[in-house]
Amino acid sequence: MSHLAPAGKWDARYLGPVPHDASYYSKCMLGGILACGITHAGVTPLDVAKCNMQVNPAKYKGLTSGLATLLREEGQTGIWKGVGPTFIGYSLQGMFKYGLYEPAIWLAGSASAEVFADIALCPFEMTKVKIQTSPSGTFPTAFARPRADTRYPFGSIVPLWSRQIPYTMAKFFFFEKIVQLFYTHVFTEPKESYSKTTQLGVTFSSGYLAGVVCAIVSHPADSIVSLMGKPSNKGKSIGQIASETGTASLFTKGLGTRVLMIGTLTGFQWWIYDTFKSSMGLGTTGGK
Repeated sequence: MSHLAPAGKWDARYLGPVPHDASYYSKCMLGGILACGITHAGVTPLDVAKCNMQVNPAKYKGLTSGLATLLREEGQTGIWKGVGPTFIGYSLQGMFKYGLYEPAIWLAGSASAEVFADIALCPFEMTKVKIQTSPSGTFPTAFARPRADTRYPFGSIVPLWSRQIPYTMAKFFFFEKIVQLFYTHVFTEPKESYSKTTQLGVTFSSGYLAGVVCAIVSHPADSIVSLMGKPSNKGKSIGQIASETGTASLFTKGLGTRVLMIGTLTGFQWWIYDTFKSSMGLGTTGGK
């Protein structure tokens, strides 16, 4: 019987077609590392532009002009600032996020996983933001620990949780729901009857759409995380930074760039993750 463990006793981990044992979660962790590390590192230029639009909107007014300014003043290295801590930090985050995520309880599972994932991410996120938003020549552009005035390594953990927990809950919940809609209203035959190419196409599309929602619901907290790396905000509380910035700016400054960035990377995250899972014989995520 499929729900019995090898020892012959009932075990919930064996209810599904693929046993949710230590090997399964280890593979999910590795898939998470690949999915998050590669995608976040790959969109570093968009992230650099977005962070600078949030911190210095007078100078960086939009995505195209912001990238042009960075290239003109700092060259190619200017748009790839912080790629080292981005890759390491989000690889660790992906390991915990996907490895500890339990699909049967989307919201509780994703939120719980994100708490631990952000503890691993926080020092690297603080480093990344400081590198990306510091004026040229005032901070190393390679991997380096930020100065003490940034409250390193966990000074941004509260706003990071405020950004990442709603982001991740939306990411997993809406992804699962959108996949269900695809297999209910568009691809109405049993999921297994479709090719892996079709299934992975559904995965990418669902991930992209879920990413758009993620970007919108988590953007104010993302603005706070970026603003905390600004030298003029040294010693200020989160509430003071939010009050001085204004609600409209917190919700809108850099949002278009972030929607493009998060939609793209979330789509590719799920695509990489499901491609890896499929190659390991675990099948794609979601659906009936």
